[in-house]
Amino acid sequence: MCRVPCPFLFDSCEVMGWVVRIVRMGRRKLKLTIVVGARPNFVKIAPLLRQIARHPSRFAPTLVHTGQHYDRAMSADIFEDLGLPEPDINLGIGSGTHAEQVGQTMIELEKIIQQAKPDFVVVAGDVNAVCAAALTASKAGAKLAHIEAGLRSFDRSMPEEINRIVADALSDLLFTTDHFADANLLKEGRPQQAIHRVGNIMIDTLEMNRASAASISASEIIHRKLQSVSVNAPYFPEEGYAVLTLHRPSNVDKSDVIAGILDTIKRAIGSHIPLVWPIHPRTRENLKRFSMWKRLQNANWLVLTSPLTYREMLRLTMRARVVITDSGGLQEECCVLGTPCVVLRNTTERPITLKDNGGTCVLAGNSPPAIAQAVDRALTNVRSPSRPPLWDGHSAERIVEVFLNLG
Repeated sequence: MCRVPCPFLFDSCEVMGWVVRIVRMGRRKLKLTIVVGARPNFVKIAPLLRQIARHPSRFAPTLVHTGQHYDRAMSADIFEDLGLPEPDINLGIGSGTHAEQVGQTMIELEKIIQQAKPDFVVVAGDVNAVCAAALTASKAGAKLAHIEAGLRSFDRSMPEEINRIVADALSDLLFTTDHFADANLLKEGRPQQAIHRVGNIMIDTLEMNRASAASISASEIIHRKLQSVSVNAPYFPEEGYAVLTLHRPSNVDKSDVIAGILDTIKRAIGSHIPLVWPIHPRTRENLKRFSMWKRLQNANWLVLTSPLTYREMLRLTMRARVVITDSGGLQEECCVLGTPCVVLRNTTERPITLKDNGGTCVLAGNSPPAIAQAVDRALTNVRSPSRPPLWDGHSAERIVEVFLNLG
């Protein structure tokens, strides 16, 4: 007796279902070369790798770490904390100027792409590795997919803005976080069919780690990572403190600028609530060069720590009274968590996180009067979470679905 389904016994939808399944059975695996280089990339790629792993018959991924962030606290510890697999390839590029990092990464990536012949090179965010991968993929004839496409600060003095523009101009698939990003890409002439609004993949990572982060003690974090001399770590409060992060050149590369920022924050925060500052390695070196490091280590108004893991930083952000930062990722997390956030920049590529658009963030730049005013207002704000459309923890699933549905 014949057991092969006869299409004449089924309706058209069932027939199409059989056809799709038969076609997919005959497809080869989609080869993805996924390029990461710095901490923000790791956070964005973690949920994508998990989703790809659920389709072993459909994907053949290769994870390439350029080594832009090579400090253990900024790289290996984050990989371990997020449950990321060891990179298949580590280029070991290390530090250097933007041109040095991009150029050296391109030289090494070209060899990998020529040998692997991926269907897509996949990048996320706006670090130098993204720019290097975009240029290399384009010149090698490989298709490019950019996660977090379309973000624009409209400030081309920021290296990240140039990286974003280059990647988006060369991408075949543009995965966006919100309607602002969609509009930016359309204004730049990118085709509508290349744009896929999938939401914010950073929030996927936040939601996956929210419960485990909440169980961590803030005082234990401080005790493990303490860099200050005069602080009694076990008595750091579990909530109601302030968090500071600084790493952008506009804020930390000139002694008078960073001194003005810190003096203002000391007056606005220091005498009221505890302030914890996880120090970026580059910022720490600048502070030493400016002869400020030892004085800050002994300050009784400030708690200095070495860089935190993702979950440690999330835990502090979850229960902070205010976050003061120049980080784009923290803006997004504060928005969803409801934590008041003062952004030490004049522009942001994430306008959806601003209070004017329903978020929790305000722009203050690095002018002392503006910082003082913004911090004073933030301290009076009521915690109010804001979740833009599709920031629901399922962005990676949508990205994978786009790849699965490619012709």
